[in-house]
Amino acid sequence: MTADLPDRNELLRRFFAGVTEHAFAVRMGVADPPLVDYVAEMLVRFVRNDAMYGMRTPRGERLMQVADMLAEAQARQGSARRRAHRHIGDFTLFWLGVYPEIAKRMRQGRADSLIDYRDQGKRNYLLASTLPPAVEEPATDEVLKRLSDNFELCVYGLGEVRRQWEQRESDGDAPLLFG
Repeated sequence: MTADLPDRNELLRRFFAGVTEHAFAVRMGVADPPLVDYVAEMLVRFVRNDAMYGMRTPRGERLMQVADMLAEAQARQGSARRRAHRHIGDFTLFWLGVYPEIAKRMRQGRADSLIDYRDQGKRNYLLASTLPPAVEEPATDEVLKRLSDNFELCVYGLGEVRRQWEQRESDGDAPLLFG
């Protein structure tokens, strides 16, 4: 790729920043740039399957269910525990907001069938906001607290983001998100 053309991650970042800002600020009237930026960056991260399922046990086993992530979060301390709780919040927010139909299927017949993703998302963002951050932590305590307080609004906003990107994909005006 030449120096003049942005790389795929930068294209995704611009795309998600634009559709997220439009969905939250224009369509929903949410004027909270740090929160909107956080949601857009979460989308960029979660395009990569290894980030979405990036939480692992100490033995390196990938955690695929929220129930397992919760148990692992309890075993961690300090900023590692904060990252685990933040990841659970991100994971539940992503699935409920972007692909609620898949979130429902993911929980059927598994340990997660006993877990309310909405409650866990709110709870884990709140817990993360009270724990010490790592030096490189991208989310402030205030943003995590607002994600907890406004979880349902963010779920709705991500649904709007999905509708916009699907519309843009059908118009041929969106980057290839997966692949």
